[in-house]
Amino acid sequence: MRKLAWDEIDRPNPEELADLPRHPVSVVAHNIRSIYNVGALFRTGDAARIEHLYLTGYTGTPDHKDLHKTALGAQDLVPWSTEDDVLALLEDLRSQGYTIAALELTDASQPPAELAADAFPLALVLGNEVHGIDSDVLDVCDVALEIPQYGAKQSLNVSVAFGIAVYDLVRRYRSPSSTHA
Repeated sequence: MRKLAWDEIDRPNPEELADLPRHPVSVVAHNIRSIYNVGALFRTGDAARIEHLYLTGYTGTPDHKDLHKTALGAQDLVPWSTEDDVLALLEDLRSQGYTIAALELTDASQPPAELAADAFPLALVLGNEVHGIDSDVLDVCDVALEIPQYGAKQSLNVSVAFGIAVYDLVRRYRSPSSTHA
């Protein structure tokens, strides 16, 4: 085994990336307090080739210099926008055919890998690191997704949970049993 050099890693350059289809997963990051978590959302969002990252509530934006420490340029590769009204955004996405999915522990949450194949396009809602998704936002979600955990803690860091969930969602979307493979 040998570690690959940068020039041996087959990835699209930014110009090629712009022409590639994105996975039909948009992310709504609502009231994320840590700019480092927001940067990590951009970095992982690029890796999973999500279609859009919506920043709502008091979630920081790429204008904040510290975001660049974790995003490492991904803020220039992932389509993103800020939205003032998260509920209006979710209703707009629903009217465009999106399933609205909360990444939250609820009495009806399921693992992302078990999501119905016809749930795409999907808007994945992420909430605050301490309080999770606000009740009024959770009320408009169609489904809740959770990451199974086997230790004592009740939750994962929001950017870590997003990474696990988005890759499960991309695998689900691309799976042979899906009509999208």
